[in-house]
Amino acid sequence: MPSSACPKDEYVLRLSTLAQEQERHTRWDRLFAGAKLTVGLATVVFTLWLAKYHTARIAWVFLPIAVLVALFAGHERVLRTIRQCSRLRHFYEQGIARLEDRWAGTGQTGEQFLDASHPYARDLDLFGKGGLFELLCTARTGAGESTLAAWLLERALPEEIELRREAIKELAPNLDFRERLALAGEEVRKGVRPESLIAWSESSTRLEPHRVLRIALPLLAACWAFSMAAWFIWDWGTAALVMSLLNLAIRYRLQPRVKESASRIDDAAHDLGILASVIDEIETAQFTSRKLTGLQDSLRSSGSSPSQAIRRLSKRVAWFDSHEHWMVKVIDLFIFWTPRWVLSIEAWRAIHGVAVRRWIKITGEVEAFAAFGCYAYEHPENTFAEFVEHGPFFHAEAMAHPLLPREHAVPNDLKLDDELQLLVISGPNMAGKSTFIRCVGINVVLAQAGAPVRARQLKLSHLAVAASICILDSVQGGLSRFYAEILRLKTIDELSKDSIPVLFLLDELLSGTNSHDRRVGTESFVRHLLTRGAIGLITTHDLALAKIAEEMPEHAANFHFSDQLVDGHLRFDYKLTPGIVQTANALKLMRSIGLEV
Repeated sequence: MPSSACPKDEYVLRLSTLAQEQERHTRWDRLFAGAKLTVGLATVVFTLWLAKYHTARIAWVFLPIAVLVALFAGHERVLRTIRQCSRLRHFYEQGIARLEDRWAGTGQTGEQFLDASHPYARDLDLFGKGGLFELLCTARTGAGESTLAAWLLERALPEEIELRREAIKELAPNLDFRERLALAGEEVRKGVRPESLIAWSESSTRLEPHRVLRIALPLLAACWAFSMAAWFIWDWGTAALVMSLLNLAIRYRLQPRVKESASRIDDAAHDLGILASVIDEIETAQFTSRKLTGLQDSLRSSGSSPSQAIRRLSKRVAWFDSHEHWMVKVIDLFIFWTPRWVLSIEAWRAIHGVAVRRWIKITGEVEAFAAFGCYAYEHPENTFAEFVEHGPFFHAEAMAHPLLPREHAVPNDLKLDDELQLLVISGPNMAGKSTFIRCVGINVVLAQAGAPVRARQLKLSHLAVAASICILDSVQGGLSRFYAEILRLKTIDELSKDSIPVLFLLDELLSGTNSHDRRVGTESFVRHLLTRGAIGLITTHDLALAKIAEEMPEHAANFHFSDQLVDGHLRFDYKLTPGIVQTANALKLMRSIGLEV
């Protein structure tokens, strides 16, 4: 049932309910543990008593054994409920942490998706502790994390953005579905290896599931069992020897192919019942948005339920796993236990293998939608951006940085288009220049992924975001920071050749060279971008760069962030203001920490 309450109030209410349920089942846990111990001891005493005094009635021992089995089954259900309550409490505690801005360092950072050569991933803090991915990611499967990261790293097409918005708006209030998805997905994270599963499902195997083999091996196993029985009953030792040698010879011929197939199954196809539970949640959900219903239809396109198909595979894998038991190993040479189950699993793969990648991809997409839906639910003040057809265009009202706490995020307005293409932003240290240009970039990334943005209103055309904010040198690669920076500028230059206008965000550009070369290089590069229809922001401490805007007033303007010295302490208002900054605080900051300057 959709939830319409205040997010934090709803989370607190559900946490309270879960705590009460967990406490109630904890009491049952203690009762079951005591009952199992009592019945177990009573069973031992009862068995000894019957064996000594009433041997003829020894069958009565099965009565307390049946009670003990029932107690074990009931206790397992109680323990499973306690584990589920614990996982759900963690789910809601993480939600409250996000709402109270205590989330940094508590979730998935996504650093495995960070590519240093990407035009904005590192610069806009998409990944790492306290990054955008950590704030957004509620996915519990590797496929969900990969899909979410891909959506942040590459802008979607206009029609795809509209479809994503519909899905996000549908999932935002549907807390019950996100809860069930997270509960099932928590187990998937621990057990299922989707990459190995996909590789196995699409690979070729040397042990093909031939119909002749699937019929012949059980018959040969039955004949061997009969020959062994005949040996003991009628002393048919020759028949037993012949069947044993025949089965051993066939097993020897099959062994290389069986071993290869079995190793692939061992690597990939385990804990599949967990994956089935996630897909089952997607199959049975009631969706109305076009994207989510389309994903459901794609799941059903094979004509059978993917969750049921995966459960069938899971059962076959469970039987296959029993080949590790010592007793099975002894007779496996003659009854073909491992080859028969390998053939059964390969027969499943022949039917469903081509669909596994699609099933996992759909699971990842739904989890990514659920993550964006959760973000929209927890940030009701955020809005969806409005896209215009012609660009470049970027008009934002009351836009703030999504990663900053609500009480610290100062909103600003910004307008860039084909008339005003460039803002040169000056200001002292710590005044908010770098944070502001990151704010612009990260909101564009969210908008072009289909997610809500932190702004009262945002209108923009489709833009190719490119940034030079957090450029690092490389000792191993032999790159200085300056050379790494100009390589990034080359990347931005190449992007500007495409039909999509570039939004460039340049922080303290070319600071690794002298003032003259810096100004000439910056002005030439920026003018070149503007002639190609790009828009953007550059920040600087060097007031000589502010003259760039003065020399092309028809397309550029100077803005600044400033500070004030109040009672010996620097104060910042983080408001973007027209004009060139008139203050500097480097010496003040140095003196404030005790340096003599």
